[in-house]
Amino acid sequence: MEMLTAIWVGKPWNILIMSLALFVVCVILRFAAPANRQRFGSLHVASAAWGAYAAWEWFVQTKTPEANIRVDLLFIWPILTILTAWAFYRLLRPQ
Repeated sequence: MEMLTAIWVGKPWNILIMSLALFVVCVILRFAAPANRQRFGSLHVASAAWGAYAAWEWFVQTKTPEANIRVDLLFIWPILTILTAWAFYRLLRPQ
């Protein structure tokens, strides 16, 4: 858990890179398999959620840099985990 905290908490650029990576994977796969476009919609949702988290983290860092007890992460991380896992499940499941 400490490793995840070191990567994602207080580092909006790392979170934005994750969001962009999911978006790039989605775009590449859409061009590679245009017939299965519906399978990749969940990757857009996950990418947007990570982008929203990056914006939120930037807001928290600029407005309250002294915040060291982050209760908001108790809600954000499970939602991001579920959305990302669901996106990859939809991507990898057989049609």
